Amino acid sequence: MSGFQLNAVPLLSRTSLDRAEDLRADEQALKEGWAQAKLLRMNKRGQVRVEDGTVVLEPAVGLAADPAPEAVFLGVRDGIHLWAVRDNALDGTLADLRAYGTTLQLDDFGTGLLSTAIALLNWHDRAGFSAADGGTTRSTNGGWSRTSETGHEEFPRIDPAVICLIHDGGDRVLLGRQNSWPEGLFSLLAGFVEAGESLERCVEREIKEEVGVDVRDIRYLGSQPWPFPRSLMLGFTAQADPEQPLTFHDGEIVEAHWFTRAEVRQALAAGAWGAQDSGEFAATDRRLLLPGSISIARTIVESWAAAS
Repeated sequence: MSGFQLNAVPLLSRTSLDRAEDLRADEQALKEGWAQAKLLRMNKRGQVRVEDGTVVLEPAVGLAADPAPEAVFLGVRDGIHLWAVRDNALDGTLADLRAYGTTLQLDDFGTGLLSTAIALLNWHDRAGFSAADGGTTRSTNGGWSRTSETGHEEFPRIDPAVICLIHDGGDRVLLGRQNSWPEGLFSLLAGFVEAGESLERCVEREIKEEVGVDVRDIRYLGSQPWPFPRSLMLGFTAQADPEQPLTFHDGEIVEAHWFTRAEVRQALAAGAWGAQDSGEFAATDRRLLLPGSISIARTIVESWAAAS
């Protein structure tokens, strides 16, 4: 069956965070809300302090008496303003989004809070100088823009990337393994959209470059933020001929195989990589390991496997 749809909203797309865009440029409102605001501290690895599986939010006034220029405004919950700041001196029990379901327990609000904080702080780390004039920039609009000394305003950059499930029109799916991944870990093929390129042409190019096959019947499925460091994953499905030889042109994929629906269902039932080891790659004798639940790849594979 080739015409399947996603049977669930990808995990990081389910956010219930109220981003409160109308408050970002209101310096007075942000200042007034700071007294009761909560602050999320995050290190450069995207880790936050966790207690009993819950993300720790502390009083913002512990950082400064007024909104600190290095903090970013995330939104509002129950009338309380929420901010995040980079803190590389975090101690205690730490976890990041990749530890979802193990060390870290999150609801839709929590996933939105963390993914937004990661993406914004990662952008600020790399946006200290203006791309237009090379001058230094300062954080403005609650951290949702940066402005140079000449008044040029820049906004958070998002890098679009496609991710595609390739099937044979029946009961087989093509999955690949990157060189840095452990033996047995396979996922969908993906790549960044190039300048002047449509999403569909990107799907065609990336798959041809990575495994050497031609695809057709390209269909959009859904999207998910992927703040590692600041991507947007756009999910697709496409059909290919399993008799076409696999070739690995760009060196990113070191092996790929066609797996049956039964094999995929068995792998899904056995759990994802990292499920038993707090998100680190683990040695395994299983032929097929699949990505964890925070990836849209998992949702796409589960949806295809459930179709019949």
